[in-house]
Amino acid sequence: MGQHISEQFDIELGRIRNDFMEMAGLVEAVVRDAVNALVHHDVELAQQVSERDAAINRLEVTIDDLCVHTIAKRQPAASDLRMIISIMKACTDLERVGDEAGKIAKMARALASSAYPRDQYADFRTLADLAQNILSRSLDAFARRDADAALAIAPSDRAINELYRRILHDRTEEMRADPANVDRALNVIWAARALERVGDHAKNLCEYLIYQVRGDDIRHATKVLPA
Repeated sequence: MGQHISEQFDIELGRIRNDFMEMAGLVEAVVRDAVNALVHHDVELAQQVSERDAAINRLEVTIDDLCVHTIAKRQPAASDLRMIISIMKACTDLERVGDEAGKIAKMARALASSAYPRDQYADFRTLADLAQNILSRSLDAFARRDADAALAIAPSDRAINELYRRILHDRTEEMRADPANVDRALNVIWAARALERVGDHAKNLCEYLIYQVRGDDIRHATKVLPA
C-alpha cells in the first residue's frame, strides 16, 4: 500500500510539473508573438495573443487546483511541499506575464495604423530581446531545478530596468519635440513598461526556484546567499 501511495504521489507531482511547463511554453510564445505584432504592425497576430489569454488562465486554475488537492491529500514533506508551493507562486507570475503580453498586443493594435518610426522600434526591440532572454533562462533553470543558474540570472533584471528608464526618457523628449508623435511614443512607453514587468516576473521565478531547491527565501535579502 505504501508503495502504491508513493507511485500515485509521483504521478501527481509529475502532472503538476508537466502542466506548469505547458503553461510556461504558452506564456513564452505569447510574449514573442506580442513583440512581433508590435514591431511588424500585425493586427491579426496581436488578436491571436489576446485570444490565448484564456488558455493561460485555465492552466493557472488547473495547476492551482492540482497543487491544493495534492497538499491536502498527500501532506507532502518539506522538499516536495516547497516544490508545490514554488510552482503555485510561479504560476501566478506566469499568468501576469501573459497579461503583460496582452498589454503589448493592445499597443500593437493601436500602433498598426501608424507609420513606422525611423529607428524601426530599435530600443523596444533591444528591450524585448533582454526580457525574452531572462524569461527563457529563468524557465529553463526552473525546469532543470538549477538554483545556481537562477542565482546568476536574477541580476540581469537590472539591465532591463536601465533600458526601460532610457526609453522612457527618450520617448518623453520625442513627445516634447514633436506633439504629433505623442500617441505613438505613449504606446511604445506602455509596451516597454510591460516588458519591464516581464523581467520582474522572471526574476521572481528565479527566487521561487532557489526557495524550492535550497529552502532559502531571498526575496528581500540584501546580498545573494552562498551555495
